[in-house]
Amino acid sequence: MQIVADPIDRDLLDNWQRDFPVEPAPFVALAQALGLTEGEVLGRLEKMRQNGRITRVGATCAPNTVSASTLAAIAAPHPRIDEVAAIIGTEPGVNHSYLREDMWNLWFVLTGPDRAYIDAALERIEARAGLRVLDLPMVRAFNVDLGFRMGGGVRMPVPPARPADRAALRPGDRDILQALTRGLTLTARPYAALAERLDRPEAEILTRIGALLAAGLITRLGVIVRHRALGWRANAMVVWDIAADRIDRAGPALAAHPGVTLCYERQIVPGVWPYRLFSMIHARSRPEALEILRGAATLSELAGATHKVLFSTHCYKQTGAMISAKRGHSA
Repeated sequence: MQIVADPIDRDLLDNWQRDFPVEPAPFVALAQALGLTEGEVLGRLEKMRQNGRITRVGATCAPNTVSASTLAAIAAPHPRIDEVAAIIGTEPGVNHSYLREDMWNLWFVLTGPDRAYIDAALERIEARAGLRVLDLPMVRAFNVDLGFRMGGGVRMPVPPARPADRAALRPGDRDILQALTRGLTLTARPYAALAERLDRPEAEILTRIGALLAAGLITRLGVIVRHRALGWRANAMVVWDIAADRIDRAGPALAAHPGVTLCYERQIVPGVWPYRLFSMIHARSRPEALEILRGAATLSELAGATHKVLFSTHCYKQTGAMISAKRGHSA
C-alpha cells in the first residue's frame, strides 16, 4: 500500500525525514536529488504543511538532555474530557496530547527548560483540573526516533543510538534548538532567516547546528510528518509490567521488533501504575496493530510479562518541544 500516491512527494518524504542539509541553500540539494527546481521543492513542502501532511521541516532533540520532559496522564470523567484536555493544552510546554482507551484516558508529554518548570506546570494542570496527574518520567530510551516510510512499511531505518554529549552545548544553543523544534522557515535560505531572528551570523548558526548534530543533541533534522494524516490511524501505546532487572534485555528486544515504533522505560507509580516498559505501535488498522502486538508478546525476553493496550482515539495537540521558556523565537 502506498500512502502517498505522487512518487515525487513520496521520495521527498521517504528520503528527507533525516539528514537534512546544513548548508546555506539546503533545498537546492533536495531539488537536485529529486530532479526538481528549488522553488518546486519549497512549493511541495508548503502544500504538504498547509494540508496537514507534515508539521514542519525541523529538528527533534535527545530527550532530557538540553531540556526536561515527562509523560503524564489524567483520569478524566467522560463528561469533562474535552474540558480537561483544553486545560492541558493551554500549558505551553505540552507538545503532545492524546485521548486513549483507558481509565487514565488523557495522556500528554510535557516539556520545558528544566525539571522545576515541569513540576510547576504539572501542579498548575492538577490544580485547574482538580484531578490527580500521573507523572511518569523517562528512565532510558531504547528507540525514540520515529520515522515513517511512505511507500509501505512503518519504520524508517534508524541509526544506532548513541549517547548525547551535553558538554558540546554552548551559550545560545538552546535558542537555536528551540527554533529548530518549531521549524525552519520554508524559504530558499532558511538558516539565514533563523540567523536574522536570533541576531547572529548565518555561518555561526550553521556551525552550531553541525556541532549539535555531531554531539547527538539533535537526533534528527528533516521533514517531520503527521502520521495520522498519512494513514497511520491505529496507534496503540502498549505498556508492560515487567521486573526492573529484566529491562536490560526486554527493552532492546521489544524496540527491535518489526512494527514497534517507539520503546522506552519509565518510572512506575507504586499501587497505581506498575508498567515500566512502554512501547508504541503505529499501524494503518487496529487488526494490523494487534497482529504486531501478538508477535511482540511472543518474545522470550517478555515471557510472563502482563501488558495493557491503550489505543489513541483523538489527538488534541502535536507540536515541537519547549526547550527555552523565552518568547519570540518561533519559526
